[in-house]
Amino acid sequence: MAKQRPTVGTDGKPLPVLPPERDARVWARLVRVMFYTPGFLALLLLKAGEPTGFGITVELLMLSSAAAVVGGLFIASQSEGKGADVASRNGVWSGALVLELLGVVPFLCAVPALFHELANSTLLHARAPSAVDVALGPSELLPAIAILPFMLYQLTGFGTLNYTLARPASWAINIAIVVLIVVTYVANRNGSYDIERAAGSLLVLGMAALVWHGIVKLKRMQADFELREPHKKDDGDKA
Repeated sequence: MAKQRPTVGTDGKPLPVLPPERDARVWARLVRVMFYTPGFLALLLLKAGEPTGFGITVELLMLSSAAAVVGGLFIASQSEGKGADVASRNGVWSGALVLELLGVVPFLCAVPALFHELANSTLLHARAPSAVDVALGPSELLPAIAILPFMLYQLTGFGTLNYTLARPASWAINIAIVVLIVVTYVANRNGSYDIERAAGSLLVLGMAALVWHGIVKLKRMQADFELREPHKKDDGDKA
């Protein structure tokens, strides 16, 4: 049975609500997936050799891949025991923030435009002389459905961001993420690449600011928790 954390500090005031303990091995595996998958897709898109409609898709994919490396650094810093400091105890939580906001969000933003480019590339798959072009229509949006479970992940309390922001702020930010992703995709399809770049850049800068805020706040919360946490009695004092 999981050991419950104390909720009231030595001063009688509530302790900060920290994220649950998470298995660093699982997140380390996710780092590998998030490093290779977006990087491979970016190379595949460049292989298509038709950059007219790329927009910022390649940049978003490469950001996602690079963020996985940074997230791995945070996760690798996780440690427990007497030699662990406040920062090292926050390794997995901080790495999770990096992966969730700078790895997954840019990847989800890039996927719809990526699918359109790959599906319509004439270099990756040559057309037969008698082939008839069939518009994919709304089915092109099927890869974008992955945004919905990500929203559920965030809004139902699984996301690390929920522990650093008030619930209304978390809802507002997640709605803004979806809106900016939609604006970026629509601008890409309409050839409005200046709008796409502006919306995509705003999305990335916002995620970077949230990661910065989240990591710093988690560290402060952990320090406050350890400072006011009721000390456990030694085994010799339990007699």
